[in-house]
Amino acid sequence: MKIFHGIIEIAGQMGILSGALKRRGYISMGYNIFQSYLGYQEHIINTTPLELTNTSKQLLSFFDIFHFHYNSSILQDFADLPLIKAKGKKMFMHHWGNDVRFHDKARINNPYVYTGDSPPNEIIHEKLSTISKYISEAIVQDHEVLPYVAPYYEKVHVLPIAIDLAPFTPAFPSPAKPKPLILHAPTNPEFKGTVHIEQAIEKLKENYDFCYRRVQHLNHQQAVQLYRDADIIIDQILCGSYGLLSVEAMAFGKPVLTYVRDDLVPSFPAELPIINTNPDTIYEKIKELLENPELRYKAGVRGRRYVEKYHASDVVAERLLSIYSS
Repeated sequence: MKIFHGIIEIAGQMGILSGALKRRGYISMGYNIFQSYLGYQEHIINTTPLELTNTSKQLLSFFDIFHFHYNSSILQDFADLPLIKAKGKKMFMHHWGNDVRFHDKARINNPYVYTGDSPPNEIIHEKLSTISKYISEAIVQDHEVLPYVAPYYEKVHVLPIAIDLAPFTPAFPSPAKPKPLILHAPTNPEFKGTVHIEQAIEKLKENYDFCYRRVQHLNHQQAVQLYRDADIIIDQILCGSYGLLSVEAMAFGKPVLTYVRDDLVPSFPAELPIINTNPDTIYEKIKELLENPELRYKAGVRGRRYVEKYHASDVVAERLLSIYSS
């Protein structure tokens, strides 16, 4: 089986999934036109829309399954989708959030959400309507994204974010450390709620001894090296679900502060170790972790166990193969 992933790399997922599929003996490769300072490279061919257009006939002929990401496909205006469908080959569209997060719908259950990164509602609707004419099944990372796309597809699969655990040796926060390090790594500060986080940090500095670092504008490999030294990691406190930073932090055995909407908590496994935090509670949640070093350690241990069980790339790849064969 030969699997095409493309054409926008989000949080390293095309490469991670391709790597896990290759370990099972399949041919899988990600083709990426979105090249950013994060610098994802493993199992990825960084290319351009023009190069994809010029090689589209070969790609459509060679691959058996087309796993598209982030409302994108090989040719402009989804012109490749009817061609692939005519060949009788399987297609899936993997939605990640900002590509489909309808502004008004996002605010129904979330007073904090930031949707400035999402296209206008009419553009989202137009793209989903076009895609779903040819692709009947979609994939999402969680139940926060699911309602935005469910009306358009015959079936929507929930597939957790994947992580290759090999580079993530646990480094649980030591309860004996006298000056803990708090880390926050926003790719987009407005989306992550950075202003609320740093307001709480400044207030806490009045009474507590700790270090704080905002990690930004580093490539992914450099950023991950910094996560290893943190004692507390704060991810996103507006969106209503957790992202790759939370998964990587848990893989290192760090306590993670992220906002998970109350109505979505039951959709995750019961042992979800995320310390649920929003702009109204961020000060108190950080304060609790600063005052309880043992709590930091125990949360980190639970997080590592959770990631091994639900987010390890080999575990996720098995679920993905079930989706492909369904």
